[in-house]
Order: sequence, then structure tokens, then C-alpha cells
Amino acid sequence: MSLQLTGIHHLTAITANAPENLRFYTKVLGLRLVKKTVNQDDTTAYHLFYADGQATPGTDLTFFDWPVGREGRGTHSISRTGLRVGSGDSVHWWKGRLDEMKVTAGDVVDIDDRTSLDFEDGEGQRFRLIDDGGLSPSHPWERSPVPAEHQIKGLGPITISVPDITNTELVLTKVMNMTEARRYPSPDGEGQVHVFSMGEGGPAAELHVAVQPGLPIARQGAGAVHHVAFRAPDTDALTAWTERLQGFRLPSSGEVERYYFRSLYFREPNGVLFEIATDGPGFAVDEPMETLGENLSLPPFLEPKRAQIEARLKPLE
Repeated sequence: MSLQLTGIHHLTAITANAPENLRFYTKVLGLRLVKKTVNQDDTTAYHLFYADGQATPGTDLTFFDWPVGREGRGTHSISRTGLRVGSGDSVHWWKGRLDEMKVTAGDVVDIDDRTSLDFEDGEGQRFRLIDDGGLSPSHPWERSPVPAEHQIKGLGPITISVPDITNTELVLTKVMNMTEARRYPSPDGEGQVHVFSMGEGGPAAELHVAVQPGLPIARQGAGAVHHVAFRAPDTDALTAWTERLQGFRLPSSGEVERYYFRSLYFREPNGVLFEIATDGPGFAVDEPMETLGENLSLPPFLEPKRAQIEARLKPLE
């Protein structure tokens, strides 16, 4: 059997307002803050991880806190993040909640034959709530303000925008072993969307590629997505992916130890940053599952600098 990715692992975006980010994702979207740490390459910046009640791989929505201007929207980018809920009724429930809380949201519509709702956070981060048809398990967070039956179950699908799919498609299918499952018209009227499936497929294991040659080139900033990560079960699988990229002469970071998982970074031909990350060891490796995210966590190599790092971080609340 060929080497297979097993779905979306996490997605990392950019905020310029960490306190408001924390409020929105925990109080409005009802996600659990499962890790409060710093960007390992820039320890002046928070790296906040939100997930389901058990910090399950595939549910992590993470943010770098950088003092930057707003994103310039366009192609060569990750353009929309899918968030899965358990039913069409839940999508309608979310429409009512977002409207009541004055969150920018569209109408409930069918996109790619799934009940869907597009919305944005206060910085313009673009999301799509979708009915996943009950295809994936749910691990609700008992202290969420959102009722268990309506809580966000995880990530997927993720949509990227490219002006030309030719070389991107080659990397997705020939290198990353994805399969093109179907196509549908882009909801914004700009181009076609090609659906690529990983492993067993389903909404948690799809990458949607919108072909949009008429758009300008995106500029990263607050409200933009930095990268998307795909799941590898363990370090042996990650090493196999590292060797596979080398075999195709596709430049990469090589394996990077992130403590909570091990990673491999590379760019697809249109410049979108991809990561492959291991499912383990997970966020409970350095603090109890019951109290995840309540204190600042640092990987062992940064622990000697804790006092210096904490002194430079602004309060979140």
C-alpha cells in the first residue's frame, strides 16, 4: 500500500490581537484553549492552540500573534478554513448564534452537497462551517459555552487558491498520494474547485483547490493563514515522507522537533506552505489533560529562558 496522509492535522493562522483572538475562539466559537505557548522561532509571540475537548489531532486551530497589518486577499494562499459540525441542524443553530453575536456571516447554503455557512472573525479570518454527516467522532469540551451537540468537531476541508493547478495537482497526486475526487463551482463565482482526498477521505481529509487566475497575489497579514498541516501517524511515517520528498527533489525543511509533534515543512508549486505532522505525542505531554492551556507551556529547550520569555509577553486577559 502506498504511503498515505490520514487527514488534516492542524491549521496555523495569524492574529494581531491575541486577547481578542482568545475571546472569540473560546467564548464565541466555544473551542478549548489546549496550549498556550510561544512561537518556537520567535519567542516574543504567543502561539495559541484551540481544539476539541480532548485536543485530538485534526481539531487544532492555531494562531501566531504578530503585530502586522491586515491580509491582502488573493491567490497563492490558503483562502478558507472548514470547521466541521455534526448535522445540518447545527449549521442552522450556528447561523442564529453568529447573527446574535454580530459576527459577519453569510446565509446557510449547500456547497459541494454539504450544508454550509461562511463567516469571518473580527480580523477577516475566513471560515466555512459544514455538516460532516456524522462521519467523525465528537469530543465535546464540557466547559464550552456551546452545547455539546453543536460544538465544532474539527478541521476540514481546507481550501487553497492557485492561479494554475497543473503543477500543484502533480504534487498532490504524484508526491502526496492524494486522489482527485470531484469538482464544483467556486461559491464566490471565481473559478472551479478541485477536491483532493487523503487516505479514507471524508471532510476531515480533504484539500479543496480553487483555480482562480483572475485574483491578485495574496499578501500575508492578520486574518491570513500561515500554513496547513497534514497527519502522519508516527515518526516512522514522517521519516518516510521526508525520504519521499527527497526522492522527488522537492525542497523541504527536513524533520523539525516541535515537542508536541514532529514536523516536515515544504511549499507546493504555487507557494502555499504545507506541513506534515505526527499525531503524537500530543499536548498532554507536559501538562495534565484536565488543565491544558491554563498556564504558559514551553518546550524543554526554551524552559531555561522562561523568566525572560514571560517578561516580554503581554497579558492575554
